[in-house]
Amino acid sequence: MSDQFSRTRLLLGDEAIKKLHMSRVAVFGIGGVGGYVCEALVRSGVGKFDLIDDDKVCLSNLNRQIVATTKTVGRYKADVMRERMLDIYPEADITVRKCFFLPENADEFPFDDYDYVVDAVDTVSAKIELVMQAKKHNVPIISCMGAGNKLDGTMFRVADIYKTRMCPLAKVMRSELRKRGVKKLKVVYSEEEPIRPAADTTDGLFEEENKPAKRRSVPGSVAFVPSVAGLIIAGEVVKDLTVNKTENFEIE
Repeated sequence: MSDQFSRTRLLLGDEAIKKLHMSRVAVFGIGGVGGYVCEALVRSGVGKFDLIDDDKVCLSNLNRQIVATTKTVGRYKADVMRERMLDIYPEADITVRKCFFLPENADEFPFDDYDYVVDAVDTVSAKIELVMQAKKHNVPIISCMGAGNKLDGTMFRVADIYKTRMCPLAKVMRSELRKRGVKKLKVVYSEEEPIRPAADTTDGLFEEENKPAKRRSVPGSVAFVPSVAGLIIAGEVVKDLTVNKTENFEIE
């Protein structure tokens, strides 16, 4: 019988589609990377989602984020993403949490109920806490490293955090995870050398999207790099939920 998942079923099979329908995936960060993760996962048949982000669409998001159009500027990204996902898969169960994930509120999230966690947030403290919560609750997680200041989408790799190179964010993460006894973590990262962005002349254009934490500088970004990272992450989630064994982190 033909349905919207018929083409996916040809490759993965009935049991995998059923598993995806029953799976609950939490996506932390619905921006340039996280939005494309959601897009690909809902089109793949994942049936339950938690979308966590307190940011609103702003003008500077229009160049790369799937939730950003001139009609959605000023709206919460998670709300826009949920509407889009339900237009694709009306039976999906999608919970929106309009907040930023922080170490201080980590206990408010039902990690025991998640089948997979996607880390698409920007701040190191939040990324570290997501890894530690995933370990604590024995939930598989995949973490996105830096996608800003890059131009070559073909340079992304899937690897253990300790086998990454060239990515400044991954370097910081390696150091922090090592301190906490984390021996292994599945990540998506780029081996492209970061490009130094031009001087910022945007006069506060980025204020809204940098609300959760003050960054040292605003990274440059384009449509064809964070989207690639998001699609790669979604592919790994689908494979891990349906095919692979997801022992993607270890703790001493």
